[in-house]
Amino acid sequence: MNDVLDVALRLLVLLVAFLVLPLLVGQTEHKVMAHMQGRLGPMYAGGFHGWAQLVADGVKFAQKEDVVPAGADRRIFQLAPAVALLPYLLVLVAIPIGPDGAVGQAIDAGIFFVLAVMGVGVLGSLMAGWASANKFSLLGGLRTAAQLMAYELPMLLTAASVAMAAGTVSLPGILDAFQWWWVPWQIVGGLVFFTAGLAELQRPPFDAPVADSEIIFGAYTEYTGLRFALFLLAEYAGIVILCGLTTVLFLGGWHGPLEGDIGWVWTLLKTAVLAFVVIWLRVSYPRLREDQLQKLAWTCLIPLSLAQIALTGVVKVVIS
Repeated sequence: MNDVLDVALRLLVLLVAFLVLPLLVGQTEHKVMAHMQGRLGPMYAGGFHGWAQLVADGVKFAQKEDVVPAGADRRIFQLAPAVALLPYLLVLVAIPIGPDGAVGQAIDAGIFFVLAVMGVGVLGSLMAGWASANKFSLLGGLRTAAQLMAYELPMLLTAASVAMAAGTVSLPGILDAFQWWWVPWQIVGGLVFFTAGLAELQRPPFDAPVADSEIIFGAYTEYTGLRFALFLLAEYAGIVILCGLTTVLFLGGWHGPLEGDIGWVWTLLKTAVLAFVVIWLRVSYPRLREDQLQKLAWTCLIPLSLAQIALTGVVKVVIS
C-alpha cells in the first residue's frame, strides 16, 4: 500500500512540475525579452509588471477557433501536438531531482532512454509539416528533418563521454559518481551538448524550421487555438528538459553547498540559470541558415565531441 502511495505521489509531483515549470519559463521569456528589447506589450496585462501576461495568453488561445485545413490529413494533423509534447513528460520521469532516489523512476539505461525519447518529439514537427497541406509547413518539416543530421550525433557522443567518466549510463548513478573536478574536464562536452540541444528544440539561433520571416511559422503555420498552445508548451517543456539534463550530466545536478535535504534546490537553480541562457541567446544572436548549422555541426561540434571522448578515455586510463 505504501509503495502504491509513493508511486502516486511521485506521479502527481511530476505532473505538477510538468505543467508549472514550462509555464514559468514562458512567462520569464516574455519578461526577459521585454527588458532586453524594450518591448512594452508584455508589461501591461494585469497591472504591475504585466504579472497576468501568462493568463492573458491562455485565455487568448482558449478563445480561438480550432481550425483544420480542408486538405489536411485530419488524424495526423490533430495527433501531432500530443506527439511533440508527451515525450518530454516521459523524459522528466527519469531525471533525478535530488539525492536518495528523488526521481520519478530510476532507469538503468537512463541516458539512452532520455535521448531516444527526446528524439521522438521531433516527429511531432514532421507530422505537422506533412499533414497541414501547406507548402510553408512542408518546408518547415523538411528543415526539421535536415537538422536531425546536425545535432543527434554530437548530443550522443558528449553524453557518452559522461557515461564513460562515471562508469554507468544510469542518471542517478552518474550523480553518485560525480566529482567537482569533472566540471572543467567536461566543460567542452557540456557546451556541445547544450548547443546541439538548442538545435533539437529549434531555438534561436537554430530556428530555421520556424523562421517567421521566411516560411511564416514553419510546420505550425496552420495550427490555431489550443493545438498551437500545445506546441508552445512542448517548446518550453523541452527547454526545461534540456537544461535539466545538462545540469545532471555536466554540472553535478543536486550537488552543491549544504546538499542534504535541499539538494533539489540546486538542481532547480542550475536549471533556471541555463533556461535564462536559452532566452538570452534568442534575444542576442541572429538565425543561422541550414547550411551554416550543418557546417557548425560537422566541422566543430562533432570533432569537439570526439575529442572529449578521447580526453575522457585518457583520463580514465591514467586514473585507473
